[in-house]
Amino acid sequence: MTSPNDIPLTSILTCPSCGHQSQETMPTDACVYFFDCAGCGTRLSPKAGDCCVFCSYADTPCPPRHPGGCSE
Repeated sequence: MTSPNDIPLTSILTCPSCGHQSQETMPTDACVYFFDCAGCGTRLSPKAGDCCVFCSYADTPCPPRHPGGCSE
């Protein structure tokens, strides 16, 4: 079992429109549904089946909000 201290809280989001990357801190108590790209202004939203923009566009999926995380 993974302890909360083992979950990374930062991730690199990559915009699918322009490729701009930014390091962002992931909240542990909520999903981030929208994120505005600093490179081109595109508003990112989760892909179908993903719970948040981190699960769709980041190098590290979001911290689990509940047992099973995004897959539930």
